[in-house]
Amino acid sequence: MSMEEHLERVTSRFDELTHLMSESNVSGEKYAALSKEYADLSPIVTAIRAFREARQQFIDAAALAEDPESDAEMRALAEEECNELKEKLPDLENAVKLLMVPKDEADSRNAILEVRAGTGGDEAALFAADLFRMYQRYADRMGWKFQIMHLQDTGIGGAKEAIAEITGKDVFRFLKFESGVHRVQRVPVTESGGRIHTSAATVAVMPEAEEVDVHIEEKDLRIDTYRAQGAGGQHVNTTDSAVRITHIPTGIVVQQQDEKSQHKNKAAAMKVLRARIFDAERERQANERAQQRKDQVGSGDRSERIRTYNFPERRVTDHRIGLTLHNLDGFIDGDMDDVVEALLAEDNARRLASM
Repeated sequence: MSMEEHLERVTSRFDELTHLMSESNVSGEKYAALSKEYADLSPIVTAIRAFREARQQFIDAAALAEDPESDAEMRALAEEECNELKEKLPDLENAVKLLMVPKDEADSRNAILEVRAGTGGDEAALFAADLFRMYQRYADRMGWKFQIMHLQDTGIGGAKEAIAEITGKDVFRFLKFESGVHRVQRVPVTESGGRIHTSAATVAVMPEAEEVDVHIEEKDLRIDTYRAQGAGGQHVNTTDSAVRITHIPTGIVVQQQDEKSQHKNKAAAMKVLRARIFDAERERQANERAQQRKDQVGSGDRSERIRTYNFPERRVTDHRIGLTLHNLDGFIDGDMDDVVEALLAEDNARRLASM
């Protein structure tokens, strides 16, 4: 299908929606569905109309500029308008294409963030804690709510594992490219010789799933309860409030102990479990579209090294897009906008090219 046919199909559907919504016999539920589709198409149709109007103006101006019967002054004005529109049209066309690129349906969802220490011992755990705080500060900047669900600390300021629920507008859209291995190069606080060490942490960002997205049978779960433990092995409380849930078909295991109530820990664990199952299904579907995965920024593979944080040189490098910023302190403090926007722009450019 040509681009013009795509445009015609969208505008025709928009006109059809306008007509359907004006009918008096439309039920409330159907009207809500039509309204949502209408709202989704509105910005696209506005861009299409702007592009088509500019294109028609260019055709008219070009005809006038070449008309031997027009006076010289009119031809000069028409030629000037042609030049202006020639520069303007590609931008208008790209704006239309960008709006027509199929969106990830999960973009508007909240997210579950998981950060785990990788290779590097205590230094890796300290870096994992730094990353977790970085995302918390970025969430604050974005006006999102950052709720810690689980934090397994090391007792010296590090984190073996940290999980949070992040809620707000388009959370997954802005954070979905953070999944992967993050590497740090710095001199550990405990290193007396001043040698630079390299360690790593893994990050997983998953769209939050609702019960309607993932159907979990009770018979597929093994639920164990145990006494919550703190850093160093001391008891957090004296009841078996901690919960470990195993999803037997997939082998996914989720543990939760941060709440004092067993009921709350189970609810939190189920939320993480649904997100992991939902994410695994999305990854399976993406694997089936292997070529499309190559056209995206990163594969989402948890083993892929995506970024290096070099403290001696105060720089952060995203290896997927070859972007290096010498603003490490600000970045670690949650000023991630430049990298996030560059990743989104690269993803959009690749999607456009695939069209």
